[in-house]
Amino acid sequence: MFTLLRRDRSKKLRVLLTRTLQDFAIKELQKHYKIEIHSGPFPMPKRKLLLKIKEQDGLICFPYDNVDKEVIQAGTKLKTISAFSVGYDQIDSKYAKKRKIKIGYTPNVLTVATADLTITLILDLLRRVTEGDRLIREGKWKEVFGADTYVGEEIDGKILGILGFGRIGKAVAKKAQTFGIKVFYHNRNRLPSRQEKALRVRFVTLNELFSKSDIVSIHVPYSVETHELVNKSLIKRMKKRSYLVNTARGKIINERDLIFALKRKTIAGAALDVFYHEPIGKNHQLAKMQNVVLSPHLGSSSIVTRAKMAKITVENLKLGLAGKKPIYSV
Repeated sequence: MFTLLRRDRSKKLRVLLTRTLQDFAIKELQKHYKIEIHSGPFPMPKRKLLLKIKEQDGLICFPYDNVDKEVIQAGTKLKTISAFSVGYDQIDSKYAKKRKIKIGYTPNVLTVATADLTITLILDLLRRVTEGDRLIREGKWKEVFGADTYVGEEIDGKILGILGFGRIGKAVAKKAQTFGIKVFYHNRNRLPSRQEKALRVRFVTLNELFSKSDIVSIHVPYSVETHELVNKSLIKRMKKRSYLVNTARGKIINERDLIFALKRKTIAGAALDVFYHEPIGKNHQLAKMQNVVLSPHLGSSSIVTRAKMAKITVENLKLGLAGKKPIYSV
């Protein structure tokens, strides 16, 4: 009897990864758990996920995975889901919590990297850098431009409207101000006036944010409330020479309405790191527009940030499987 108990206690818990992590993270997981890493098509096909999840104690998932009620129901032994992502909309968190399954994710570490990318996209968009790069690569640069050909916008003195003033929104504001940009913001909860003064920002209504800003940058989390929040009713309020930037989530924008505005040039352009359905291909309507800068969901793609995300993902899993609350918990 005693021998059996010892054997059960020494038996490693099983953990499934829908995609691999950095070597240091894999080595740490292997110390504690029997791990299995999906190496096929990404995201992991649901049929395979349903089959594999049955014997797992823990799951490490990524954006684009679909950890819905059916998957969670199939995971009869599942105790913890650790998401390698700033959000957790790929998980049916309501049902998981009902099942007493702990959920961890990695929100705080993306702030600097995402803010950096946002500023990069703004500069690229207004100064038409990607357009110029494309011009050269396609062999179309034949002469030095004249006085008013291929001109862009200076950002000094522009008004940046930030939709969503959490960690990333504040970081974008701080970086933007170093370029002489004025910052307006709209948030569900307004900051105290003393804090607004210290941060040198001005609160405006949602409609005012879109009508008064030269650049609107989106930083709200994706939820039922923010689904297609940015649609034709807001886009039509924008100035004709204004720009829309999104490094948050693709489904916050009604993509059809944005494409309509870009085609008719009722706004000057857009820079997008996220899309309604990802990935997009070269035949997507947005990919064919000259007044659009595209990046393939690079918000967290810095070496430092991705390493921090992996470390927290592993720690969240370990805490959850030990019956404790993850560092960042739903």
